[in-house]
Amino acid sequence: MKSNPIWQTARVAALRDLTPSVREFVLQPLDGEAIAWPPGAHLQVRLRVAGREQTRSYSLVGQPVDTPGGYRIAVKRLDDGRGGSRAMWSLAEGDALSLSAPQNHFPLDLDAPASLLVAGGIGITPMVAMAQALARRGRAVRLLYAARHAGELAYAERLRDILGDQLVTAVSGQGQRLDLAGELAALPPGAPCYVCGPSGLLASLRSLWAEAGRPASGLRFETFGSGGQRPSQAFSLAVPRHGASLTVSADESLLDALEAAGIEVMSDCRRGECGLCAMDVLAVDGEIDHRDVFLSEHEKQGNRRICACVSRVVGRITLDSAWRPDAAPH
Repeated sequence: MKSNPIWQTARVAALRDLTPSVREFVLQPLDGEAIAWPPGAHLQVRLRVAGREQTRSYSLVGQPVDTPGGYRIAVKRLDDGRGGSRAMWSLAEGDALSLSAPQNHFPLDLDAPASLLVAGGIGITPMVAMAQALARRGRAVRLLYAARHAGELAYAERLRDILGDQLVTAVSGQGQRLDLAGELAALPPGAPCYVCGPSGLLASLRSLWAEAGRPASGLRFETFGSGGQRPSQAFSLAVPRHGASLTVSADESLLDALEAAGIEVMSDCRRGECGLCAMDVLAVDGEIDHRDVFLSEHEKQGNRRICACVSRVVGRITLDSAWRPDAAPH
């Protein structure tokens, strides 16, 4: 059960490979107009993965004026992922799919005189619109962009045209690293920092941000999850309130399995950020692999809640599906 789902049927209007592993999609709604979106917004896509309907979230690239009447997203192919990216890459021009209306949990402050943007890998997608919007308003903006290989720096040329020498890239495969501590030291007091990428990148920035004594509200983020501490494998799930015993396969999320079984769970971001899908743990026989960035380290160690959209289990878990006000994000 998502928050405010408004679905449209769309067709794939155009495809373009940006790098060997990143493909751009232009999606054109068939039963209505595209809805203008603000920088940082994303949409959800319904896909058939392993014979089941599943939902994935993708950041919108650029601004509405760049894609008249449609939406633009980019998808990194992950052969060892849960299958969503492979399903997207199997689409051809003209194919139909269902989209949600744009949503934004990663809003940009256009009035800030200076901003720092930090992207890791495919986390560059929401940063394109942010860089465009800030540059067009004459705001000071600097973008740090890290990737494993130079050939994986999607949108780098476009961003260089927008930002000039305020785009800083680092290729880890060439031994390059972003100087995050130095960049934060140079950031004006009160300026916000926006980060999108792997959870490890966010963890590093969170630590440095706190060490610098900056207010937590100034660090704003969107992640693309974590590979976890354990390889993804099938695990057993019991939901006594529904009399359900399920097996969650290695290529589906706990949330996907619950929805496929007809068990409604409040959800939204599906990236482990918003906490709306956090469920109470009644028992666990094994280990919870917490892959979200919503629960605190103390909460994760306590193993009393689990974010169903990204976290997994090694063994067996028993959950309470009841939603309570105190389980909602705050």
